[in-house]
Amino acid sequence: MSKFNSVIAAMLLFSSLNAQSPQIEFEEYELDNGLKVLLHENHTTPIVAVSVMYHVGAKNEQPDRTGFAHFFEHLLFEGSENIKRGEFFKFIENAGGKNNANTTNDRTFYYEVLPSNQLELGLWLESERLLHAKIDTIGVETQNEVVKEEKRLRVDNQPYGSFLAEVNKRAYKEHPYRWTTIGEMEHLDAATLDEFISFYHKFYVPENAILSIAGDIDVLATKKLIKAYFGPIPRGKEKIAQINIVEPPLAAEIRDTILDDVQLPGVMMAYRIPAQGTPDFYAIELMSMVLSDGESSRFNKKCVEETQSAMYVGAFPFSTEDPGLSFVFGIANAEVDPSRLESEVNEEFEKIQNELISEKEFSKVRNMLENNFLGNFRSMIGIAENLANYEMYFGDANLINTELDRYMKVTREDIQRVAKKYFNTDNRVVLYYLPKENG
Repeated sequence: MSKFNSVIAAMLLFSSLNAQSPQIEFEEYELDNGLKVLLHENHTTPIVAVSVMYHVGAKNEQPDRTGFAHFFEHLLFEGSENIKRGEFFKFIENAGGKNNANTTNDRTFYYEVLPSNQLELGLWLESERLLHAKIDTIGVETQNEVVKEEKRLRVDNQPYGSFLAEVNKRAYKEHPYRWTTIGEMEHLDAATLDEFISFYHKFYVPENAILSIAGDIDVLATKKLIKAYFGPIPRGKEKIAQINIVEPPLAAEIRDTILDDVQLPGVMMAYRIPAQGTPDFYAIELMSMVLSDGESSRFNKKCVEETQSAMYVGAFPFSTEDPGLSFVFGIANAEVDPSRLESEVNEEFEKIQNELISEKEFSKVRNMLENNFLGNFRSMIGIAENLANYEMYFGDANLINTELDRYMKVTREDIQRVAKKYFNTDNRVVLYYLPKENG
């Protein structure tokens, strides 16, 4: 293909992607107490998603009290002054809805998906969580056991389950990203009830939250309900300090070996990368797709199909508010030395650093990215969460309609540039996971 034809093809693809991008109409405003509100009216189906996102995650914890944000993800289902213990879920189930929550390094997210005639129920439940949460000894002890069991299942007894914790504590020395969201159980055991109560009153306040609602609603009627349920909630009394810790460069490669209850060797890598929303982060996401998304990806073709050195190799950058990590997760086949798998992974990085990816690969990952991006808008809770994310991290909820343009501005040259800039040996942690019997 000539250079001229390549440019025309790229322009047509860009135009096509923009033409297919849905426009999410929404209204945003702020209550007097600082609570931000985002409303998306959509009558496609008779359901509504009610969500609240709090700007508190693992990075807001103290080094000797890790796991608090994730703990509160569980604790705030315990009930309130007006909701008896165990009844939170019953209200949702009896209304024919579902609910859940999740925690990251940077925020905690709660939501209900309900029949639209149960909107008021969702607003009441979330206002109770924000204003009247029940934090007592029984609830703390109950959820402490729940979190411990979760850690046993997902980390302690899961092959390679410790890799995030092992990587993070080597990749960071100063920034609170050095611990995982689930934290250390001894920190939760040592915490007093007053510490939990203080954490709640500091971070679970209206000015630190975003109420995002999407679905079959009437905006004017919804605003009245929001004012009734959330308007009287007072602002917090304690200022929330921004995390401004800048992690110094790694400066040299860090290597280690972990002996674990695994049957196959693992090769784990982590490269320090910029924060989400930066131009380089978008380029890194596309580069990672070239390497590991789909059967035709470079890692799969090389390591799984051609040399058969691995069962799986994946590359995935973590979206974080502060500069974070991009991971490589590889599981070697039996009798394969992990150094062989690492060498093959290194070779694929070197190829991207030394040669532009093909136009075919570039078109493929752009199409895949568009499909993935649009997939976020196929559910009301997806829309509600994305609106809240964009508002919380960037102060611009309308990125839900425009962020795809940022991805589409990434060039093949950008992908090569970020590969050279960030994916080098002095900017990474490498861990080999080996079966204990081989140790």
